[in-house]
Amino acid sequence: SKRIAIFNHKGGVGKTTLTANIACALATRGKRVLLVDADPQCNLTSYFVEDSVVDDLLDKSDGADGKTLWSAVKPLIDSDGQLHAIAPYELNHQNVFLLPGDIRLSEFEEDLSDAWTDCFKRKQRGFKITGALSALVDRAVEHKQIDYVFYDSGPNIGPLNRSILLDCDYFIVPVACDLFSLRALKTLGHALVRWVKDWKTISMLAPDGVDLLRGMPIFIGYIPQQFRVYRGEPTRTSKQAMPGLERDINSEVVARLREVDAVLAPGKTGALKLGQVKEFPHATEAQRQGVPMWEVDKGSKEQLSQAREVFLEIADAIIDKG
Repeated sequence: SKRIAIFNHKGGVGKTTLTANIACALATRGKRVLLVDADPQCNLTSYFVEDSVVDDLLDKSDGADGKTLWSAVKPLIDSDGQLHAIAPYELNHQNVFLLPGDIRLSEFEEDLSDAWTDCFKRKQRGFKITGALSALVDRAVEHKQIDYVFYDSGPNIGPLNRSILLDCDYFIVPVACDLFSLRALKTLGHALVRWVKDWKTISMLAPDGVDLLRGMPIFIGYIPQQFRVYRGEPTRTSKQAMPGLERDINSEVVARLREVDAVLAPGKTGALKLGQVKEFPHATEAQRQGVPMWEVDKGSKEQLSQAREVFLEIADAIIDKG
């Protein structure tokens, strides 16, 4: 399976909605997709699962029969025990599965910070905790014969997102067409480079027999989204912002990654846009119904058809990347 994070530490760029819809588009293409809700806000879980079920999952996550990501990692944190296997949640959309999130992942993040230090000290427990989500995903992938894994992450550059990115084969950057997204790209590139360099050092220090994260997340593209259109074209403000996005993607992400290893940012400069997603008026309704944007029972046929085409094109671009 290929592991992918749609990652930007800036909030409000639509990571969760993008992840949900790309996953469903890949499933429409016959791929089996596992969603990992590693955001303590549980937005991806809430997208697909009814509120009453989400509440039940969170209320019981501390117990022996818990079914969230926190339930899985809790034994490691409490007593240095074994990872608790949880079964992927089977969603209504065929070929899409979910490992539910939990607000208590914020506690796990605190332990991940200490675990990172322990990895530098060559302590086994540090590697075990740092790779906990990866090990959990390994089991789910084998159990459900998954083709693609998508991590959903919170809007930060903390220890949890670090372990997620370092476990991924690929990552995609969603961007909004505004000045704040341009500024955020600089921090994003700097953080990614630091994580990759640190993990290379840790990997060389690692004692024999420990499981290591992949440590080489390859940048396969970016997706401008949530921009307004007028008469079928992006508005003037959005058009003006797009060249700046591509320029800064190349200078702040691609160039920085290539300084570490050219493998991390392959492909031709200027050909990194995987697609673009305009502002669809029925996006909120899709979230409320827990379905991809082209399956809502409201909205014009034209808008639904456009949404389906946009996300299938992105899915096909991801498949073509390998």
